[in-house]
Amino acid sequence: MVRKGRWIQDIMKRPGLKIEELNSSSLRNKNGPMNLRGWLITETQWNPLYERMEKRMKKRILRGWILSGMIFLLGCATTQDVRILDREIRRLEFQWTQTQNRDLKEKEELRKELSILRGELSPLKQEVSSLRSDLSSETQKLKADLLLRMESLQTETRILSTGIEEYKEYLRRPTREVDRLKGEVEARVRALEEKGKSQDEHFREMAIRMKGIEEQLKTIEARWRGHEDRLKTNEDRLKGGDERLKGIEERIKGIEERIKGIEAKLITKPPEAEKPPLLEEKVSDWKSLSARIGDLYREAYETFQKGDLEGARKKFEAFLTQYPHTELSDNAQFWIGETYFLKKDYEKAILEYEKVMVKYPEGDKVPSALLKQGLAFLELGDKTNARSLLRRVVERYPKTEQAEIAKKRLESIK
Repeated sequence: MVRKGRWIQDIMKRPGLKIEELNSSSLRNKNGPMNLRGWLITETQWNPLYERMEKRMKKRILRGWILSGMIFLLGCATTQDVRILDREIRRLEFQWTQTQNRDLKEKEELRKELSILRGELSPLKQEVSSLRSDLSSETQKLKADLLLRMESLQTETRILSTGIEEYKEYLRRPTREVDRLKGEVEARVRALEEKGKSQDEHFREMAIRMKGIEEQLKTIEARWRGHEDRLKTNEDRLKGGDERLKGIEERIKGIEERIKGIEAKLITKPPEAEKPPLLEEKVSDWKSLSARIGDLYREAYETFQKGDLEGARKKFEAFLTQYPHTELSDNAQFWIGETYFLKKDYEKAILEYEKVMVKYPEGDKVPSALLKQGLAFLELGDKTNARSLLRRVVERYPKTEQAEIAKKRLESIK
């Protein structure tokens, strides 16, 4: 009997007969009944689910009855075991009834939630439709605004391109004054070349004369040595010969002095002069050049400081004619532009400043020339070109004094 009772208890412990499996069906989760808010479940999806659950429950109850009948037919169970089995069956039926009722309630709740969700979905659809229409109208406005801006930018670009081309054409256009200056420079160059040729011929003549003197000296020395014995015996003749030699030596000294004078005129040594009080440029720039170049530049700059603009311009032009490629050549070209700027001849000043940037792009006067060119355009009333050049100074030479001046002038331009 004990063996039979344990066998029945083992059968009752099988998963197919326990009610916990009903509680873990597909209609529930581990935390209780499923919350279907946010799930879009229709009645056509709910009914097959409920039917499958009902079939599974019937199968499990049928298994329990079949097992009970087999146990009874075998005649191995006691009366007490039958009672226990009967109580368990009743308990299962009661739980089944409760499960059905609870499922019906949950089904009704799910239907209510589904109707609520459908009611909430309708205004959402309307709101989405409204947002789409607003987005479409806003997109069209943005496209129209963008097209207007693109057209405006294209117009400004064409205006700027036209201005730049006009400015380039203006710089390329030669003026009568430039042609006149070119003619004067060429005439001066030709005069200097002719002067140099005449000096070369003079040097050649002096060299020929020196050779003749040397030959005469050699002849005299030969004669003096040949007649040395005779001169010793004849003191009168010796004295006369000495006097002749002295005369010749004096003539030679005179010729040498004349030669030295000519050389001094051609190559003058610069006197040690004190620094001029009006000279604002660094004298250290002149130390690397020859004394002659430094003197010419210093003289021209001092003339400029005294206010003699015409004289200073001529001296700077003469300096560039003789020394077009020195460390001070860009400075000389810049000061030529300054002479025109101070005389308010701004067009010529612009052309001279342009020469500084074209001929000496690596020179230290390029920032100043670019700045003064912009100021000259500003004086002429051309604010567009003036603003463009001043901005170029700030962009290319941001850490210079000229850039600070350009920033201030840009702020003042309206």
